[in-house]
Amino acid sequence: MYHAKFQIWVGRLQQVFPVTHRYKCSATKAILSDPAIPTLDVAYITDPRNTHKIDKLIQSRKGKGDIHLVQKLWKEYNEETIEKMKSKKYEKFMLEACKIPNQAHSVLDSYGIEPKIVKYINDKRKFDFQPRDFADLCQKCDLLKTEFLGFLAGHKSYILKDSLAELEQALIQRTCDELLKKGFSLISVPDFLPSHVIEGCGMDIKAERGQVYTLDPSLHGDLCLSGTSEMAIAGFLSNQVLNVDELPLKLAAVSRCYRAEISSSFDERGIYRVHQFTKVEMFGVTKNDISQSEALLQEFVDIQSELSASYGIHCQLLDMPLHELGAPAYRKFDIEAWMPGRNMFGEISSSSNCTDFQARRLNIKYESGEDTYFCHTVNGTACAVPRMLIALLETFQNRYADTINIPEVLWPYMNYQKLLTPPVFPLKMRYIKSW
Repeated sequence: MYHAKFQIWVGRLQQVFPVTHRYKCSATKAILSDPAIPTLDVAYITDPRNTHKIDKLIQSRKGKGDIHLVQKLWKEYNEETIEKMKSKKYEKFMLEACKIPNQAHSVLDSYGIEPKIVKYINDKRKFDFQPRDFADLCQKCDLLKTEFLGFLAGHKSYILKDSLAELEQALIQRTCDELLKKGFSLISVPDFLPSHVIEGCGMDIKAERGQVYTLDPSLHGDLCLSGTSEMAIAGFLSNQVLNVDELPLKLAAVSRCYRAEISSSFDERGIYRVHQFTKVEMFGVTKNDISQSEALLQEFVDIQSELSASYGIHCQLLDMPLHELGAPAYRKFDIEAWMPGRNMFGEISSSSNCTDFQARRLNIKYESGEDTYFCHTVNGTACAVPRMLIALLETFQNRYADTINIPEVLWPYMNYQKLLTPPVFPLKMRYIKSW
């Protein structure tokens, strides 16, 4: 009798938190006994002694979640005696509890609203002429198209041309080569993901000004466009038990990233903030040990710093304050590159330790002896192409703007081409007028 009631209860929960597809991977085995529903740290979030601390975390992260409502729902659930009503109250509790952000590193309490500058990378180039911005440089060299693309891909879209498109591929290939040398496994992932995978990674797809593109459910079911390959990799590992001997696991993927965000800021014009772009992403899995996930986070940050330094661009590494952390992040580092044409720093990479926040929501575990534990996950940008292109072109432009130097480390990936120049045979087009 109890087992039957439990199965009905689980079935209702799975309508709210659907079971993800159970992948079969070498080095992993699927979890077959447990439903793929979030397994939160209920003892922590329902303990009244933690209410003030959690409420402070919520307010510092743009007010996502309501710990008072969560604890109220938990109390109602425990006081309910009718089994049917009890399961419904638990569903409501879980829906609200999943909105509570991750805990944060204690050092962030002292930062206030400003990030801590950890270090600078390379010296800032001194110009003996007024540096131009990326859009002007690309126009002079005929390497980019952003105007009159509404008919093709809508607002905030772009087309890279000729040697600029080659530079994009060079950045991707070199980044992958460097990650492979550092023990990463390269995988290719889909761009379409079910909403519960995206939500399990900590993204709110129902937000009023959300960043997620959702496909028409009447035509395509429950699918969204992925904002980063981090989501697809996490979904790939969902419902898996990893072997402890294979941790830390380091994966990398190249993918298109889709962001519905809109900005009217003049500083974010051109391709600085766009609706789709190519990115190389790092994703790591460690044991449920904060020292190990923090060590992997540091490894990711070191890789980002090395890659940025190798291109000769001036950057600053930032330890981000609490209000800049998304819901999954325990700690977050950003690298900002100096963009001379804009006379500003712009973020080119980010890396976060999500501890067990994502693993608890996506059921990612590892086995050690007779027991299984939730993993810690770490993610980081290895190369976000558009902003890296902005930093490179604005840093290495020449006085007369019709040539741009290519960093030496990229020469082998550009057939030893050392300059970006206008195409020898430019494609001449004109638009047909419609009356």
